[in-house]
Amino acid sequence: MTTSYIESSERYGYDFISGAFLPENRDEYYLRDIQLDTMYKTKGGRKPEQFRLLTPEETGLLMKNGNTSARWDDVFVSDPFNPQYIRDSFFAGRVRIGACGGGLLRCHDYVMPVGITRSRIISCDVGDNCAIHDCAYISHYIIGDNVILSSINELDTTNHSKFGEGVIKDGEDETLRVWIEPINESGGRGVMPFAGMICADAYLWATNRDDKELMKAFKRITQNSVDSARGYYGEIGHGAVIKHSKMLKDVRIGDCAYIKGANKLKNLTIKSDEKKPTQIGEGVELVNGIIGYGCRIFYGSKAVRFVLGNNCALKYGARLIHSILGDNSTISCCEVLNNLVFPAHEQHHNNSFLIATMIMGQSNMAAGATVGSNHNSRGNDGEIIAGRGFWPGLSSSIKHNSRFASFTIITKGSYPFELNIPLPFCMLTNNSENTLRVLMPAYWWMYNLYALERNSWKTRTRDKRVFAEQHFETDYLAPDTIAEIIDALKWLENQFPNIDDNDKVTVPAGVFERSSLPVTIVKARRGAEAYRDMLTYYAVKTLLNYFTEQNNDFETFNAANPQNASFAWENLGGQLAPRHKADKLREAIRGGLLASWDAIHKEYTRLLSEYPLDRALNALQVLRFLRGTDTLTRQDWTAALDEAERIRRYIEEQVYITKNKDYNNPFRAITYTSSAERDAVLGKIEDNPLLSHIKNESTLFFERLNAARRKSA
Repeated sequence: MTTSYIESSERYGYDFISGAFLPENRDEYYLRDIQLDTMYKTKGGRKPEQFRLLTPEETGLLMKNGNTSARWDDVFVSDPFNPQYIRDSFFAGRVRIGACGGGLLRCHDYVMPVGITRSRIISCDVGDNCAIHDCAYISHYIIGDNVILSSINELDTTNHSKFGEGVIKDGEDETLRVWIEPINESGGRGVMPFAGMICADAYLWATNRDDKELMKAFKRITQNSVDSARGYYGEIGHGAVIKHSKMLKDVRIGDCAYIKGANKLKNLTIKSDEKKPTQIGEGVELVNGIIGYGCRIFYGSKAVRFVLGNNCALKYGARLIHSILGDNSTISCCEVLNNLVFPAHEQHHNNSFLIATMIMGQSNMAAGATVGSNHNSRGNDGEIIAGRGFWPGLSSSIKHNSRFASFTIITKGSYPFELNIPLPFCMLTNNSENTLRVLMPAYWWMYNLYALERNSWKTRTRDKRVFAEQHFETDYLAPDTIAEIIDALKWLENQFPNIDDNDKVTVPAGVFERSSLPVTIVKARRGAEAYRDMLTYYAVKTLLNYFTEQNNDFETFNAANPQNASFAWENLGGQLAPRHKADKLREAIRGGLLASWDAIHKEYTRLLSEYPLDRALNALQVLRFLRGTDTLTRQDWTAALDEAERIRRYIEEQVYITKNKDYNNPFRAITYTSSAERDAVLGKIEDNPLLSHIKNESTLFFERLNAARRKSA
């Protein structure tokens, strides 16, 4: 690699856009001026004519203070301007400096004086009252108001910047396009990242790969979502703070972002806002990515070719590569490669990794969980897909290709063969020889309702997004899991017609696991009964909620909707939609009716507005399935209400019982000198916030249930 040089210092900082890419009758600042006005749109805009030339006296004072420039006549300022606050700095190209009248800027306990000292500024716009000190190289940036830039080695922008988006600029070869390869290490499911990408977009793009016209549409839409012209400047939003960092190149940074001690930030869009600032800390290296609002990235984390949703965290040396991570997710000190992960994912342990998967959210990876190791396959083209609530336990090792129904928990052990587990809410374990697989359907419902309810509750309560660009379902009983329950129930009852008399059944080899050994299903009868209870409770609860919100009742709703609804639903990045509506969405994109990502996102919002009705129709169909009839009567509804009352009391009781086990377990008390000390550390069970929430939910449920009874009387 060779270095180039500019023959004349007079051109230093100029010719950012070369003649070949400069439109006719435009100067090299035309895009910069548009960006400047856009950055200040909430303040009435800012135009180049608002700046003025330096006076001879001001130029003299600047030079006296140790400042230099090849062309002082291309340095513009805005009043009030005091040259005393600018010292020992170098200016090249067209530089425009906002108001600089003194004062201090504070960020927590870090206080810096307004002004520019010991810095090199090349063709930049500097906002009002900024503090720029000891910055060795700042080139082609638009800097907002009240920004602190301190001790930065390199902060520059190239004329072909994409800011993390998977587009190419005028004159660039296709090979320069940045792709993210989720789900499969060998490629084949690549997506082009863009600033507004959410999990639904990535899901639609990474799947449906046989639909060539749809793939072409996604690529065209993404390329057209940004201007392909060269010459866009980097941006640093109002109130941002960047200090003690080494290199930031081709980075667009939002308002109030806080960056401290970063090693390398390159080709990024960092979304940030006063209400939800993004923070990046020491030793972080991020390349080719999109970072959502309110993210926190600290302590040596690395990410390459990635998208982070809003309110995500990367901490303690986490490695995130070729992956898209949904909102409200946390990854700490572990390795995550080639994944599409839906919202509310938790992975905290250094000795876990996640490779080549699609995980559909509300998931948790335990220490030692090696999910998706291609080292136990012949090639690196394997995939793993898991529904919501996926929970591989301590030191569980899973082989490609595998698929898991929603809320599958996997106990410690090696699973050396491919798995296809269609029973939701089940526990997968090994027997004592660690060879034969054992399945318990509906395990969560029967033995750990506290954890199941807590999963939904914590997902909702931890959703701190100010900018919720997509709604995602958090209830463990929803149309996606209901479809899995129905399929599992049908399979159990069809395969084992005498299941009522047989609580332990054997599934032949090759059905659930690609091995020569059978799989045992334990508590099959109780699991089937639990599935039916889950369906009943979901159907009644959903309909009661809908009737309350819409001022409707069962007989009216049932009579108005005699047609059967489909149980086929799709998880669009955490948002649920009937399969036929998802198909229409794809058709509209393929046919050009939805020709931009903004239009597609508006369609998600429209589908969300229809979700309450779609879910209620789904619940009505569940009741018809349970009753074995397409024509429900008032008596059917009354019977369902009675069953739902029993089931709700079971839920409340079991949530308490499963939590109270911790208090009744004598071994849980051995580290405490008394129950009083235990309660001081753990809190009293009656003060548990989830238990209080469950009681409140029961009260509301029974109120709505009794109101429905009165209407049906």
